[in-house]
Amino acid sequence: MERNKTIMQFFEWHLEPDGEHWNRLKELAPQLKEQGISSIWIPPVTKASSPENNGYAPYDLYDLGEFNQKGSTRTKYGTKQELMEAISACHNLGINVYVDVVMNHKAGADETQIFKAVEVNEENRTEDISEPFEIEGWTKFTFPGRAGKYSSFQWGFEHFNGTDCDEKTGNLGIYRILGEHKNWSSNVDHEFGNYDYLMFANIDYNHPEVKKEMIKWGKWLADTLNCDGYRLDAIKHINHDFIREFVNEMRKHRGEDFYIVGEFWKHDLHACQVFLDRVDNHINLFDVALHYKLHQASNEGADFDLTRLFEDTLVNSHPQKAVTFVDNHDTQPQESLESWVQDWFKPSAYALILLRQEGNPCIFYGDYYGIKGPEPAEGKKEILDSLLFARYHKAYGEQHDYFDHPNTIGWVRLGVKDLKHSGCAVVISNGDDGEKRMYVGARKAGETWVDLTNSRDEQIIIEEDGYATFPVNGGGVSVWSCASKE
Repeated sequence: MERNKTIMQFFEWHLEPDGEHWNRLKELAPQLKEQGISSIWIPPVTKASSPENNGYAPYDLYDLGEFNQKGSTRTKYGTKQELMEAISACHNLGINVYVDVVMNHKAGADETQIFKAVEVNEENRTEDISEPFEIEGWTKFTFPGRAGKYSSFQWGFEHFNGTDCDEKTGNLGIYRILGEHKNWSSNVDHEFGNYDYLMFANIDYNHPEVKKEMIKWGKWLADTLNCDGYRLDAIKHINHDFIREFVNEMRKHRGEDFYIVGEFWKHDLHACQVFLDRVDNHINLFDVALHYKLHQASNEGADFDLTRLFEDTLVNSHPQKAVTFVDNHDTQPQESLESWVQDWFKPSAYALILLRQEGNPCIFYGDYYGIKGPEPAEGKKEILDSLLFARYHKAYGEQHDYFDHPNTIGWVRLGVKDLKHSGCAVVISNGDDGEKRMYVGARKAGETWVDLTNSRDEQIIIEEDGYATFPVNGGGVSVWSCASKE
């Protein structure tokens, strides 16, 4: 019988820029495997604009911490050799590795160039607010430190369709680069009129040379690292036709098991569904709508109706395509998409993604080990280990929901014959102490069940008819199951 799988996002925004992160992964991989982590999503591996940068300001996509460029040989996370060793350590334990791939823009150019552009309205990028004029932009990438190894491709202004700075005047804005067949892509999100432009020098996926080079690079990266999949950053800003082509080319090159999950950051469920249809359904998406529901629930407390938690979420409409998560590096306090799920509700939120049948759950390094930065938070390893234990050993079989009270909900997993003592009963409260009378199966009659979260001390005896009444503390979660893991 196949065990439940769990992804871990193995980084947070404020990791120390000490070059030791790949070594940390190598060291911690055995412990993560023991807790039931089956896949690791690692941060961007390519050389960024500085050694302190998290990787979302990519400079040289072919430099994985091998060449002395932008102030160091290593990236923020370590050297290429250390990266390869960490991936091998994961593979030796049967853990898959997914690499964060940033393809929307480039940063830290080697030289400026003079070219024609128009300034556009930042609130409506389809509206020009200047006449065409010459600007000096940071758009020439020659990668002198790499000297053509792996790829001789050099980037110039013709390969981008927008930038954010006119070096000639020092003015900042959004400048659309002019040229034959040049414009924003129409196959992107329509926020701000057109959301092709996000930051830095924006890659032009209408350019045939660009598409060819980026697909070639995608294959090179997967082959070089022997990784098992990609996490695609900021895909609502990238020509959706290119994303479809990229996904298909990677799967054709690496096999249909090559896993791809996209960050399509939209509350709107319909937009996600349209995107999935457009890219042939060969991609998973993070369930952003569910994240915001969890955030809202943590803010509203007992005023939030838990029975409606899964309404208008991707995991509800596309359970096999949804990567469910509680928080990530962007939702941390003071980050670009800040929407941090409050501490009191975090255990319940994780139970909601880890112990249900639907979705592909991803736990966050910052929730597990803690976050640093201006608003540090302690890790919740102990409670998360309890929930991971329940996911790996108990949360199997048919699911019955008891979503019949706005402040106290529950569900059961009936277990499977292949896994002795599997099955569990989960109860969540966002108000007062509560309880749920639920059916866990007549074959469980007489078993003694305990709360795996250690929130409650009772021992519950399953009644002859397979029912029992399972309590929960106010504002908490309890996961009831037979104590044995065998």
